[in-house]
Amino acid sequence: MKVLMVLTSHDQLGDTGRKTGFWLEELAAPYYVFKDVGAEITLASPKGGRPPLDPKSNEPNFQTDITRRFEKDANAEAQLDRTVRLDSVKQEDYDTVFYPGGHGPMWDLAEDASSIKLIQSFLAAGKTFALVCHAPGVLRHVKTPDGKPLVAGKTVTGFTNGEEDAVGLTKIVPFLVEDELISLGAIFSKVKNWDVHTVADGQLITGQNPASSGPTAKLLIDTLKKRGR
Repeated sequence: MKVLMVLTSHDQLGDTGRKTGFWLEELAAPYYVFKDVGAEITLASPKGGRPPLDPKSNEPNFQTDITRRFEKDANAEAQLDRTVRLDSVKQEDYDTVFYPGGHGPMWDLAEDASSIKLIQSFLAAGKTFALVCHAPGVLRHVKTPDGKPLVAGKTVTGFTNGEEDAVGLTKIVPFLVEDELISLGAIFSKVKNWDVHTVADGQLITGQNPASSGPTAKLLIDTLKKRGR
């Protein structure tokens, strides 16, 4: 199985002067779900090379056994050092794509033409794919083949308004994931802040928050196995 993971290249948290990027647990937990079933993983980002890590995600209270495993894994770190450019990847080369979150994707991947085209190509090919936490916001401009928003009428989840409020960034982010998906016609499903929640609807799998990233990857793998991919 060949899995593409798409990370942000954006490192500025609005105009706060603070840094952002991808959330470490949301890369590490899915990475090992895929690795442990023998998948071949490719990491990509809009700019290529080493993507920015949200420094908050590596603070002691957000570290997990999985994040520590990743940081001690020379092969994983080497892969992260040399992510391929997003505009160079082709859907045909992969069985699925997984988008980790962090706040970074809301600025770059949500507006990135290569990302939009890539997701639309996975959709057209009938392949299942997954996004977690802030990454479902990356779907805001993605359309179905008939030109409708991909999420319209679909049950999805993602980082909630309540979770964004809890981290104090409601007025900093370019949009709120929950509000944006609802405005596009999605049926937004959520549980209480920070609880694990995953949703599958057709080809689309979404997870609510960092704790949901590993379970979202497991649901993706289980779905692909059932569909014979």
